[in-house]
Amino acid sequence: MTRIKKLFAVGLSHKTASIDIRGKFSLSNSQIHALFLDAKEREIDDLLILNTCNRIEIYAWVTSNSILIDLLCKYSAGTHHEFKQFGYSFENEKGIDHIFRVGTGLESQILGDFEIISQIKKSFYWSKKMGLAHGKLERLINSVIQASKRIKTETQISSGATSVAFASVQYILKNVSEIAKKNILLFGTGKIGANTCENLVKHSQNDHIVLINRTQEKAEKIARKFPVQVKPYGELTASIRESDVVIVATSSQKPTITSDLIHNKKPLLILDLSIPRNVEPELNNRPNTNVIHLDELSQITDSTFKKRKKSIPQAEEILNFIKVEFTEWLTHRKYLPTLKAFREKIKSPQLISEFISDDDAEHMAQKIMGQIASYLRTNPDKADETVHLLQDVFELNPDRFN
Repeated sequence: MTRIKKLFAVGLSHKTASIDIRGKFSLSNSQIHALFLDAKEREIDDLLILNTCNRIEIYAWVTSNSILIDLLCKYSAGTHHEFKQFGYSFENEKGIDHIFRVGTGLESQILGDFEIISQIKKSFYWSKKMGLAHGKLERLINSVIQASKRIKTETQISSGATSVAFASVQYILKNVSEIAKKNILLFGTGKIGANTCENLVKHSQNDHIVLINRTQEKAEKIARKFPVQVKPYGELTASIRESDVVIVATSSQKPTITSDLIHNKKPLLILDLSIPRNVEPELNNRPNTNVIHLDELSQITDSTFKKRKKSIPQAEEILNFIKVEFTEWLTHRKYLPTLKAFREKIKSPQLISEFISDDDAEHMAQKIMGQIASYLRTNPDKADETVHLLQDVFELNPDRFN
C-alpha cells in the first residue's frame, strides 16, 4: 500500500527572510516551468507555486515536505542550509490555514493587501495549464477566493493604503517636495508598475511622467489609459539623468539599474519594487542618491491602519467559517477511495448470492454505502479507525481508486 499523501506548504516570506534571502529563492518563469515538469515526473497531482515580492511558497499533496523543499532549492539559487534557517513548512490543517490567511491579506506585508489574491489566481491557472491542478487544489483555491471576496466586502481591512504600489506613491508624496514639478521615471510596466503609474497620475498631479519598458508595446498600452510619455529602452540612461525620482518595477533575476547607468549630480530618489533586488545596493553609497526598497515601504502606515487592524477578528471569523467547509469536504473526499473499493467488494460474486439481480445488488450497495458515509460524517473522531477496519476486514485496495 502506498504512503498517504498530505498537504504541505513550504516556503519563505517577508516575516522570516530578508530581501536578499528571498531574492535567492525567487523563481523566474523558466525556472517555474522547469519545476512543474520535474514535479510531474515525481507523480505529484496537485501543486501550486506562489512566487511574489513578499514570498515564495509551494503547496502540494505529497508524502513528504522534503520533496517540495528539494524542488525549491533545485530550481532557485537558495540552499537547503538557508531554507533550514529561514524557511517554514506547514502540514495538512496548518497548511490549509496558511493559504487562507495569505489569500485574504492577513499575512501580507501591508495588512489587507488584496493584490495577493490575483497572484494566487494567476498561479492556479499556471498549475491548471501544466496539468497539476485537480479536484483538491481547485476546491481549495475557490474557497480561498470566496473568503477573500467576503472579507474585502464585509470588513474594513482593505481600507487605506493596502498595496506596495500605493505605499510607494505615498512615500514619494511625503518625501519629495513639489512633486508635481519633478521628473518621474517608471521603469517596468508589469502589474506593480501599472498600478504604481495609476496611483502616481491620480495623486501627484504630475503631467510629465515617463514610462520605459524593454517591450515598448506594454508601456504604450498603459499610456493609452493615462497622460504619460513613453520612451524607448535605448533612452534609459538619458532618462535617468533627467529624473528626480526613478521607480523600478522590473522582474529580472539580476539588477537592471546598475552603477554605469547613473550619472546624476542632482538629488535622485530610486524606489526598487522588485524581488530579487533590481537596483544595485551599492548605489546608496553614491552622493545625492537614495535607494529605497519595498521592505522599507511596507513599514509605512496611514491613518486608517488602526481601523484595518480592528477588522482582523471579523476577517478571521469569515475565514474560519469557509475553511471549515473546505476541510469537511476534504475529509469526506479522503475516504472515497476506500468507500469505492468497499462498494465493489460487496457487489462481488463472493459476497452476493447468484439469485440476487444486479439491480438489487446495486441498490443494497448504495444503501450500505450511504449508512457508512453518514457514520463517517457524524463521527469524525472515529472515521480513520472505521476506514482502516473496513480495509482490513474486506481486504480492500483503495489505491486503485485514487
